[in-house]
Amino acid sequence: MFKQLRQYGVVPVVAVDSPEDGLRLCEALCAGGLPVAEITFRTAAAEATIRAAATRFPEMILGAGTVLTVDQLKRATGAGARFGVAPGTNPTVVEAAVASGFPFAPGVCTPSDIERAYALGVTTLKFFPAEAAGGVKMLKALIGPYGHLGLQFCPTGGIDEANMGAYLALPQVAVVGGTWIAKKELMAAGQWSAITEIARQAVTKAGRR
Repeated sequence: MFKQLRQYGVVPVVAVDSPEDGLRLCEALCAGGLPVAEITFRTAAAEATIRAAATRFPEMILGAGTVLTVDQLKRATGAGARFGVAPGTNPTVVEAAVASGFPFAPGVCTPSDIERAYALGVTTLKFFPAEAAGGVKMLKALIGPYGHLGLQFCPTGGIDEANMGAYLALPQVAVVGGTWIAKKELMAAGQWSAITEIARQAVTKAGRR
C-alpha cells in the first residue's frame, strides 16, 4: 500500500466537517491527478466520510489519520480505509493493526520511538512533527543508524510546497503529508477548483508521476 502511495509522493491530510464536503474534496483531488487522501479522526465526520468516499471513488487510496484507539482503527477499516496513520506509537493500536494486516504508520520523532515501532513489526513510520522536530536534518540523523533496516518514512507536520522537495529527495521517504493542499479556509469557502490546482501542482513538484 505504501509503495502505491510512493508513486504520488504526497498525501493530503484533511479534517472534514461532513461527508458531503469530503466527497467534494475527493472529487477535487481526483481532478488534480491526486486520488489520495488521509481523512483524520479529528472530526466526528471521519468514519462516514471514508465510507462514502470509498463507495463513490473506488479508485482512491483513502487512509485514516489520527488513529488513536483500537476502536477508531476498527471503524476506519470497516469504513474502507486502505491505510492508517497515527501521530505517535501506541503499542496497543499498532499491535492490532499488525495482527489484522492493516497497513499502518505510527508516529516517531526519536530513536527510541523508531526502535519501539520496529519491535512491534512496522517498517513504515510517520516522522512527526517533522519541521518542529528538526526537519530534514533531523530525519537524516535518524535514518543513519537505522538505514539498514529497510525503514521508510512519511514526514508530516509543517510541510508545504516550499520544503516538500527536500524530504522527497531522501530515498527513505515514501511520501510527505500535509494540510496545505486542502486548507480549511478553501473548503469552507467551497473553492474546490483551487484545491484541484494545488493538488496538480503538488503532484508535479513531487515528480514521481
